[in-house]
Amino acid sequence: MADLSDLKEIAGETEASAPVHVRKVDAQGRAYATGKRKDAVARVWVKAGSGKIVINGKEFNSYFARPVLQMVLQQPIVAAARQGQFDIVATVTGGGLSGQAGAVRHGISRALTYFEPELRSVLKKGGFLTRDSRTVERKKYGKAKARRSFQFSKR
Repeated sequence: MADLSDLKEIAGETEASAPVHVRKVDAQGRAYATGKRKDAVARVWVKAGSGKIVINGKEFNSYFARPVLQMVLQQPIVAAARQGQFDIVATVTGGGLSGQAGAVRHGISRALTYFEPELRSVLKKGGFLTRDSRTVERKKYGKAKARRSFQFSKR
């Protein structure tokens, strides 16, 4: 009768280890990542620098004028305690301003984990690495919108 210890010997003593995250940086010392939210897609490059954030060729506080969106953008940097240490360049397309801010935040978070893999646990706990999958529901035929019916009249 074979017990579980015999099975371990047959399997070759291989323990399931945690995945090792390595640093992914290009020749210019930049980490690249794509962030998505709603219909917005952001391409983000992170490199060591003075803390300058440029989005579509503009300073981030002029591109995202609302303070709430500026705060959303800086959340992963503040959570990782890396204010003023990275230069961030992003190009973002599609969606509205709120979706674009969320997409850039997602991209910054992913790029930071590629630049410094040790930050992964901090950013994951904050929920910055999870892609928010909520999108607009499509319109169905026979309906005014996705779910709204046309007005009913008996006569």
